[in-house]
Amino acid sequence: MHKTIDFPNIGIHLESVGDHITIFGFDIAYYGMIIGIGILVGIFIAAWEAKRTGQKPDDYYDLAIYAVIFSIIGARIYYVAFSWDMYKDNPLSVFNIRQGGLAIYGGVIAAVITVIIFAKIKHLSAPLLMDTAGLGLVAGQMIGRWGNFFNREAFGEYTDGLLAMKLPVDAVRGSDITELMREHMETVEGVSYIQVHPTYLYESIWCLLILILLLLYRRHKKFDGEVFLLYLAGYGFGRFWIERLRTDQLLLPKIGFPVSQLLAGVLVVVSILLIIYNWIKKSA
Repeated sequence: MHKTIDFPNIGIHLESVGDHITIFGFDIAYYGMIIGIGILVGIFIAAWEAKRTGQKPDDYYDLAIYAVIFSIIGARIYYVAFSWDMYKDNPLSVFNIRQGGLAIYGGVIAAVITVIIFAKIKHLSAPLLMDTAGLGLVAGQMIGRWGNFFNREAFGEYTDGLLAMKLPVDAVRGSDITELMREHMETVEGVSYIQVHPTYLYESIWCLLILILLLLYRRHKKFDGEVFLLYLAGYGFGRFWIERLRTDQLLLPKIGFPVSQLLAGVLVVVSILLIIYNWIKKSA
């Protein structure tokens, strides 16, 4: 497998980008390492915000133990459920997540359920927990998306735009290569390349913008839960656009519509309506 990754229109050429390191004969995927870093950064940001707002950081460390476990399980279930054809011939591969296969919305759904149950048990405010943890969540997403970079996945259709990314064909899954990519395929010294939208990069940048805006706005929120709803609306808006570019979409059975795009659109509408409702309620 050829390991180059190029961004030709901005002059970046990476000669050898691996997807793992080997320690004592055991392969450790960069994907997992980056997801782990994202989780840790997210936890520390949530604990920092908890301390700033007079909450107990220890509550968030406790919450993180459960939220991380169930979020990973939820993200995997979501991914496998809508791409079962990849696993039906080898069901045990469902448990191998080192090569990717986590869907963020499955993780978010599982995290929300975990927060609600945790808040009820600990007699805490679930909306406040979501506001605080939401800052860590979007930071973790921003970092975690770079796992897709090392896996050469979560990219979009052919493009010759400024941030276009060029990948060797033998480094990506054949199912992610479209006819348009094949039409523009280049062969250099016997190696075929496709050029695509780096949608993981778009999403990482979008999450950074959301994080900055939430950090600036959180002191002005009008009700607990508003920051998390703004996250859902902001992330959903960006994801709705980004998802339509991707070639590895998880599709609704029979309908064939991208499930994450549909969910993103629904969350944008529902979140905005809930924000408006609570604003009106507060001002009444």
